[in-house]
Amino acid sequence: MKPIYSFFILLLLFARPAAGQTSKEELFEAPEKTGGVYYAYPAQDIKPQTPAPEGYAPFYIAHFGRHGSRYLIEDSDYKQALNLFEEAMNSNALTPLGIDVHKRLSEAWKEAEGRGGDLSPLGVRQQRGIAERMFRLYPDVFRGNIRLSARSTTVARCILSMDTFCERLKELNPELHIARDTSSRSASYLNYHTEAAVAFRSENGAWKKEYEIFENAHVQPRRLVRSLFADTAFTAAKINPVSLMWALYWIASDMQNMETRLSFYDIFERQELFDLWQCKNYSLYVQYANAAANGGIMMENAKPLLKNIIESANQIIEAKSYGASFRFGHDGNIIPLAMLLHLQGCYGSVSESLEFYKAWSDFKVAPMAGNVQIIFFRKENSEDILVKFLLNENEMLVPPVKSSNLPYYRWKDIAEYYSSLGITSSSTSLGLKL
Repeated sequence: MKPIYSFFILLLLFARPAAGQTSKEELFEAPEKTGGVYYAYPAQDIKPQTPAPEGYAPFYIAHFGRHGSRYLIEDSDYKQALNLFEEAMNSNALTPLGIDVHKRLSEAWKEAEGRGGDLSPLGVRQQRGIAERMFRLYPDVFRGNIRLSARSTTVARCILSMDTFCERLKELNPELHIARDTSSRSASYLNYHTEAAVAFRSENGAWKKEYEIFENAHVQPRRLVRSLFADTAFTAAKINPVSLMWALYWIASDMQNMETRLSFYDIFERQELFDLWQCKNYSLYVQYANAAANGGIMMENAKPLLKNIIESANQIIEAKSYGASFRFGHDGNIIPLAMLLHLQGCYGSVSESLEFYKAWSDFKVAPMAGNVQIIFFRKENSEDILVKFLLNENEMLVPPVKSSNLPYYRWKDIAEYYSSLGITSSSTSLGLKL
């Protein structure tokens, strides 16, 4: 790659916002991002990719994807709020805005009923889109009757995400052979959580007390409740203001993942949404990412997965073959993987809670259908292998590893760096489902 060209590529890469550099104004302008891990896959933000160095062609793709957009985990996440508004409606306890919110909740329930935790139609479209773009960008990987593999956790939305993704590839090339599997055996690397991580996240975990102080300071429901309920006696007798605010926040966050074209963002002030998101981002950062409070123990959760990725890639490299390995799981899996890979903006460690969102942002790492891709390239008559990393289909740097061809890295250098992190250690799955 020519030096001047390399210089401009570097400028382009560093001009892109890193995964952790978030401002309050960004969320004010796009309230759907305050949904965090409920943020619908931002396909509109995918940037053009940097051409490979001359003579190098793609031959293998290592992929891990979160399931696509889904409904809230339980039907009760909608129904409890709706029931409260229905009771208030029957008691003439709602303001005009409250009456309108009741109407919107009733409309949302028509679609959501019986679908708690399910992949939504949008989730299907997201996975099809990711698969098609991968196919179009790297056709050499999917040529002829090549054999590929796909694995998912045993949760239905992940299985359906895998099937949807694979079926789109087979529509584009019916000759493809894609071996699919979903079993507890795969959980040993797809959905692994150490005993130390599980203990840390418990209700008695060391992080919880500080988090509760932060939440109490940032969740202020009085204005919201007064805007919705006119009867103070009903409010005092029937409503837990904090619980109600959170319930409405989750419903508002998930509407972007549904087919029904409704929004609840108008009932919140911008600062309220930002503060609610800060709380959720805090919780995920401490429990799954690299917050100083957890001492880096969450990286251990991704080591079996990265070991599987490295071993699978090396098999293809040694065989001088072509292929791809697709893996499907959850936000609690892609967050530690992006961190362990040391993708820029995904592994920063800070201790000051008011700075958490500046160091790490959940919606940039693990939106619905979030994915990590490692694309492998080789040159004819050469043993040298290059790789580049994509997070949500955008090129990412791995700052600890040096390269003269960014965003491309020598696989040997990448593998040596991950080996230095202890990736070869073996472990046993606790089979958690997040």
